[in-house]
Amino acid sequence: MTARAFWTVAAGRGEIRTEALVEAGAEAGAGQRLVRTLASGVSRGTEALVFAGRVPESQYAAMRAPLMGGDFPFPVKYGYAAVGRDAEGQRVFVLHPHQDAFLAPAAMCIPVPDTVPTPRAVLAANMETALNIAWDAAALPGERILVVGAGVVGLLTGWLLARIPATVVTLADINPARAAPAAALGCRFALPEAAPGEQELVVHASASEAGLRLALDRAAFEGRIVEASWFGTAAPALPLGGAFHARRLRLIGSQVGSVAPAMRGRRSHGERLATALALLDDPALDCLLEPPTRFAELPRAMPRLLAGGLCHVITYDAFTEETGRCSA
Repeated sequence: MTARAFWTVAAGRGEIRTEALVEAGAEAGAGQRLVRTLASGVSRGTEALVFAGRVPESQYAAMRAPLMGGDFPFPVKYGYAAVGRDAEGQRVFVLHPHQDAFLAPAAMCIPVPDTVPTPRAVLAANMETALNIAWDAAALPGERILVVGAGVVGLLTGWLLARIPATVVTLADINPARAAPAAALGCRFALPEAAPGEQELVVHASASEAGLRLALDRAAFEGRIVEASWFGTAAPALPLGGAFHARRLRLIGSQVGSVAPAMRGRRSHGERLATALALLDDPALDCLLEPPTRFAELPRAMPRLLAGGLCHVITYDAFTEETGRCSA
């Protein structure tokens, strides 16, 4: 049996390759499941770095996705937001690249709740990242919170933190169009120059030097700044002089590869992902989804999809067959 997969073969160029579903001379083990993909999501931040060949060589090992193919920089099969059906008909979420069918370890096939539609389920990896950020942030009821960067991860993080009683959460972004999803998710919105100060907790998720400078500037005395961005090969310069020390600020790194210390040893990676999927049972989150693109069109469309916007959904033949249309 063969499958079709999206590969990045050079900076800014991808193609769909046909490949054996099981490597030559190997057999699918009893612990694996065959999954036919319904939809996958494009995770713009990380996938843009991979597609452009901007993954630092020093981070090749750390940046490997669980079931990716090839090696950095190219050719590489990358992605981690696939929803499909296994042979028993169960919908599952798997951290797998864009591919129309695949084999995956059973332990990595996390059931999708019946109340979560397939397109929304592709947000699970981003929700897992936001959940880990929230665990790292350890927000308190009543805190003033600023999230810098209203991409998908920033918006999901704001949505989670806004559910803590009496918090006031503001999302800051250079794109005024992000005001609408921010409001839909229960958050305030501000352009960077109007972002409020004296914030006890600041989450930086813009992956820009300007955004991180803003986060440091708007933090209150002894405020916490959670750095959730991934800069790739960029090396941002930071103002860590007198004000940073005088205000006794704390800069905390957050990365989804490890479970946040507050929950480490209490939740496995699989349990954290299952929690993220359960959190997606809210129609308000559909504001993060863009109209879908068919998998066959992905090589042509990927540069445009990575240029901006929120979560772009890729649909496959199995989704069209199941719904009778290609619709998000």
